[in-house]
Amino acid sequence: MIKVVMFGDVMGEAGLKVLEEKLPAFITEQKPAFIMINGENSANGFGISEETLKRMLNCGADVISSGNHIWEKRDFWPFLDSEERVLRPANYPQDFGAGPIGPRPADQKTPGRGWKIFQKNIDGSNIGFLAINLQGRELMYNIECPFRCFDAIEKVQTQKSIVLVDFHAESSKEKEAFGFYLDGRAAVVAGTHTHVQTADEKILPKGTAYITDLGMTGVKNSVIGMEPKICIDRARNQVLYRMEAAADSGSARIQGIIAGIDETSGKAVTIERLNID
Repeated sequence: MIKVVMFGDVMGEAGLKVLEEKLPAFITEQKPAFIMINGENSANGFGISEETLKRMLNCGADVISSGNHIWEKRDFWPFLDSEERVLRPANYPQDFGAGPIGPRPADQKTPGRGWKIFQKNIDGSNIGFLAINLQGRELMYNIECPFRCFDAIEKVQTQKSIVLVDFHAESSKEKEAFGFYLDGRAAVVAGTHTHVQTADEKILPKGTAYITDLGMTGVKNSVIGMEPKICIDRARNQVLYRMEAAADSGSARIQGIIAGIDETSGKAVTIERLNID
């Protein structure tokens, strides 16, 4: 059995600092074979930057997944093409605005990739890890169907791999439906985006480890990682004050899951929630 780890959305500087402080010791102790971190809020709460990407990778991450906020930092878009260790949701259209007039020019194609196979040598064996990033549609953007997108990705795979899916979605119903749809086809299906860790981790009937939301890597005393006062004022006054990532790094923690995977079958054996203070 090998261990894989997935961590929830990294929120701003406090989230980055707790990763840098706690993750190396965790890796030494647990010796996970593969680590996937959602980093879409690492750049001050909105998007990813070149600096925050490097910091997350330097902590020991094998791949950084994302979600709807991946487009926040336009100067980061070129890294989506050049850096294979960062993913954007695979079910965004292949180009922006293609329609009756035909596809857009090459320089307006949707940047980046939504999935990637990573080869790692584990105890002398070469194991492939297929990391997939998909985004939900309920209460979010009406992009391409994540269910059909997974089917399309699966069809082009020619090698056996351990499949890890970050499903970045708002709706718990859509996340649970997606988990059962992938049951037996993926080793892990983990939800992200809502930043609140759910207590429903389980092994589905056909061998997929599932959790509705990994939670958040950031400040505990916050509102989904943001400064509470701003969130209170937005709710009370219905004015869209600019959100800011909470800065109390002393109360930050890492949230996610660690799953045990049978490397022969590619199916999950165990799943456990993580809260690393």
